[in-house]
Amino acid sequence: RLAGAAAVREAAFRRFEQTGLPSRRVEEWKYTDLRALMRDAKPLAAKPLAAKPLAGPPDKAVQARAEDIAVLPGIAARRLVLVDGAFAPELSDLAALEPGLTIDTLAAALARTDVGVVARLAEPGPADGNAAFALNTAFMGDGVLIGVADQTELARPIHLVLVQTSDKAEAVYCRSRVVIGAGAKAALIESHCGPDGVDYQINTALELRVGDGAEVEHLKIGADGNAALHLATLVAVLGKGVTFHHFAFTTGGAITRNQLFVACDGPDSDVGLRGASLLRRRQHVDTTLVMDHAIGHCQSRELYKAVLDGEGRAVFQGKIIVRPDAQKTDARMMSQALLLSESAEADSKPELEIFADDVQCGHGTTAGTLDENLKFYLMARGIPERDAEALLIESFVAEAVENVAHEGVRDAVMASTKCWLAGRGTGR
Repeated sequence: RLAGAAAVREAAFRRFEQTGLPSRRVEEWKYTDLRALMRDAKPLAAKPLAAKPLAGPPDKAVQARAEDIAVLPGIAARRLVLVDGAFAPELSDLAALEPGLTIDTLAAALARTDVGVVARLAEPGPADGNAAFALNTAFMGDGVLIGVADQTELARPIHLVLVQTSDKAEAVYCRSRVVIGAGAKAALIESHCGPDGVDYQINTALELRVGDGAEVEHLKIGADGNAALHLATLVAVLGKGVTFHHFAFTTGGAITRNQLFVACDGPDSDVGLRGASLLRRRQHVDTTLVMDHAIGHCQSRELYKAVLDGEGRAVFQGKIIVRPDAQKTDARMMSQALLLSESAEADSKPELEIFADDVQCGHGTTAGTLDENLKFYLMARGIPERDAEALLIESFVAEAVENVAHEGVRDAVMASTKCWLAGRGTGR
């Protein structure tokens, strides 16, 4: 019989084997047909950095790329870097950890057969049955394990940097877990980047457990190379009286699917799930989320924006579940798409499943072009047409960005939006 991590991997692969890659016949994958989009599985990435001594000199090329992470240069954060799927201690900031903060790596925990880590990987959760998450469990190689003790307030955000450097098409499976104690306050930034022209594949998962009364902000920046396939799963289980805000900003990658499974397991929590995607050429970005209100007296807000140029395609599938015991739930969901091209496509499918009777829930979706009246108003005041369009697009995106608490990230996202707008029609 298999034991430990091997048994967890085997069980996960058997779950995946029962269904295989999902196709459009699977409802939650109907707009992102992996059987058509992921025609071959790339070989697993080699991990040359894993064998390096911790005191060795950093790889200059890798360090240069890590210092130029997507839209986040200059953000004051504790940086934890994974290069081609392997943790890189020589590029990470591990010095002078604050009291109450612990950092470990998944590879190290599995190598020493950490019974607690293996047991947590085997725990049932909201993402069970999901094909991408099962594959991640079956092939997970490395990741970070972060613990924040009760009543601990981190002085600066933790920045998980996942960077691809190989010029070969490889597959990377990262798995991270963050446990936030009761009453703690923490911000977690996650960014992804890689080279253009390389059709590498990323399957990453982040499990987040948040204790009672904690305040947590999670920010995800997707700036993968233009040929990359990126599958990401966020599983968040929230205790009582939690404030949790998540924001995802995507500009890179050929095919991206961000899927979220968020569950309120205690009353009086406040949840905000928001995102913005800027797409051009034939980029495909899918946001699929399940907001599960298992307990009453919680509030959730979901707002997702997509700006589409060229033949870009944006998919939004959002489901709010209100369980029978979740009375006094207040949940609102909205997705909006701005189409800048006749060839662009936006697919939206918001859903409500309500099994309680004393709730306030609503959902909506819109898709359309720039408002010609507003555009004319700006142009009539001497603003050139292209600048007028840029102002309207920035305003559209800013509604989702304005709730980001971290000022540096908020400014960086808007700066990246300006860069994206400057590249319209230039092939960039």
